[in-house]
Amino acid sequence: MTDEKIRILAIAGSLRAGSYNRGLIRAAQELAPPSASIETFDLRGVPMYDGDVEAQGDPEPVKALKEAVRGADALLLVTPEYNGGIPAALKNAIDWSSRSPSGPAASAIAGKPVAVMGGGGGGGAARAQAQLRQVLAALGIEALARPEVRVANVWEKFDPSGRLVDQATREEISHLLVALVRHASLPQLLAA
Repeated sequence: MTDEKIRILAIAGSLRAGSYNRGLIRAAQELAPPSASIETFDLRGVPMYDGDVEAQGDPEPVKALKEAVRGADALLLVTPEYNGGIPAALKNAIDWSSRSPSGPAASAIAGKPVAVMGGGGGGGAARAQAQLRQVLAALGIEALARPEVRVANVWEKFDPSGRLVDQATREEISHLLVALVRHASLPQLLAA
């Protein structure tokens, strides 16, 4: 086993700079176990998936996305709920990440350990998370089932500066990150 940290790439489905789901990522960065580091990828600038564009070669923002996903040991996908589902930007990122000229098994996202969390209204983005899990399952990726982090009335959990202050939510995120790091460490442990 190496002493390298598990590299987690966090992607928020919300493009808004001040979104609460981006705030959940900032909290995750604060709460990451010592054996992990969390980087983010901003989906602004990633064009909508288009097979004609792909046939001419991936645009630079798509290359950057695929490189970031490929370089991560695990993914943390953070989704709000838009009209009962996942935001188009997040679905689009998954679509691009699942594409490879060599086939799905060679895609950037193939085989990545994934954790899902998010916040919204009274349901805490539960429908969006369920839909996101369905999309991942279609790619053969099983997101961690537990613990679940569904932050209901997410706006109540932050202070005016945008810091997550709700202790119960912070603990849920911490438990999720420990589970994700454990899951991402498994291949390293088996190889040792």
